[in-house]
Amino acid sequence: MAKTNSGRFFEDYKVGEVIHHAVPRTVKMGERALYHMLYPARHALYSSDQFAQTCGLPFSPLDDMIAFHVVFGKTVPDVSLNAVANLGYAQGRWLLPIWPGDTLRSQSEVIGVKENSSGKTGVVYVRTTGLNQHDEAVLEYVRWVMVRKRDVDAPAPKPVVPNLPGALSVGQLRIPKGLDFSSYDFTLAGEPHRWGDYPVGEKIDHVDGVTVEEAEHMMATRLWQNTAKVHFDTAARPDGRRLIYGGHVISMARALSFNGLANAQMVVGLNGGTHANPCLAGDTIRAWSEVLDKAETAAPGVGAIRLRLVATKGGDPFKLKGDDGKYLPDVLLDLDYWALMPI
Repeated sequence: MAKTNSGRFFEDYKVGEVIHHAVPRTVKMGERALYHMLYPARHALYSSDQFAQTCGLPFSPLDDMIAFHVVFGKTVPDVSLNAVANLGYAQGRWLLPIWPGDTLRSQSEVIGVKENSSGKTGVVYVRTTGLNQHDEAVLEYVRWVMVRKRDVDAPAPKPVVPNLPGALSVGQLRIPKGLDFSSYDFTLAGEPHRWGDYPVGEKIDHVDGVTVEEAEHMMATRLWQNTAKVHFDTAARPDGRRLIYGGHVISMARALSFNGLANAQMVVGLNGGTHANPCLAGDTIRAWSEVLDKAETAAPGVGAIRLRLVATKGGDPFKLKGDDGKYLPDVLLDLDYWALMPI
């Protein structure tokens, strides 16, 4: 009997199956230090206990994207080890803050499968939930991934494609208990711009760029225990190059967005996301944002802002798709999310 895990292939997934992923992971302050080493992350709520306490929290939680990376990484051996590419996200919600010392684990439900027209691959849809040591859900999201078939002659399953709403409503967002921006310190946060300063439709060029290096990408995939072959093994892709982990692009773009959105402190909802084109070592990631929507919340001084975050590897800012409706070749990421900002 084989002792090693060669990963699942498309025909191994059944709609309704629940997969419990190994291995639980306890996250501490070292996780933050490594995260801030990999990405130019500067949002004050995730940098200072004192700042977090003035915002009504007991101390500074770990970055929202740390929770995403850890929960995501647990799923890779069972969901995307044999992936061609991770395609997109929807219905993501950060449900509870992650505190140093929390232990996270993941489970996923298969909610859809659809074979591609080539017959060589298929798309698998999963709803993943991250849980802490108290069995409380801390994060949930849907993602879909293109997976190779083991046997190209295997019959195609009945296609099931989940109906995913285009965006979360403000009422679906979970505001951390005690969060209060009524005494928010804009000077320490780094910018004076508040919720009311961002009209719907405004576009912001975040100006800065970071060139992705092979070494830092390898550190990131190991840190998040993402074992997908396309990120490690040069033989896994026809061009002989490692594919940069999509979450690495997300975190880099989110960090770059600080310049212009320093007060978009907490990511609480992920409406949708697409990895439009592959990112490879040597690409320089730049970012721009568009304000899509705004809403007040019940928390004192706290507004919700819906943002489109676009990561590119060059080209003119604010250009997303061509006349044919397809993403331009310089676009790496198109992410639609909700963040919390002081009113």
